[in-house]
Amino acid sequence: MAFGRGTVNKVILLGRLGKDPELKYTPSGAAVSTFSMATDLAWKDQEGNQKQVTEWHRVVAWRKLAEIVGNYLKKGSLVYVEGRLQTRSWNDKNGVTRYTTEVVADNLTMVGPKMERAESSAEIPPPMDEVAPAGPDAAPEPSEDDLPF
Repeated sequence: MAFGRGTVNKVILLGRLGKDPELKYTPSGAAVSTFSMATDLAWKDQEGNQKQVTEWHRVVAWRKLAEIVGNYLKKGSLVYVEGRLQTRSWNDKNGVTRYTTEVVADNLTMVGPKMERAESSAEIPPPMDEVAPAGPDAAPEPSEDDLPF
């Protein structure tokens, strides 16, 4: 968890992977894994119709956590992620500055049946909460009418 002078940067997500994670290595040999993760918000509107919106999150894991993510998670896996928000910028090929905000995962727990987490022939890794932290050195708000009280 990242702390500053009286501030907290903490993200907690429970959702499903949108595609298989991408595992790469930096030139210095550090593992980095990225994946997209979907979370849903469901509510009933004023007419009683069920509404749902899906929010997509870009998640990055580093080092040992990245290797576990790359080796054991797949599209559709249900995962619990704790981490922090980080915004990066870069210049594209046209010189335009681009930005992305991502969740840097510090802790990840696989949720659901073992077969969902890995192939039947693969060995299941230890629980993620036993892995050391691995960070690198717009859903609508409910209106008053939507509140149940």
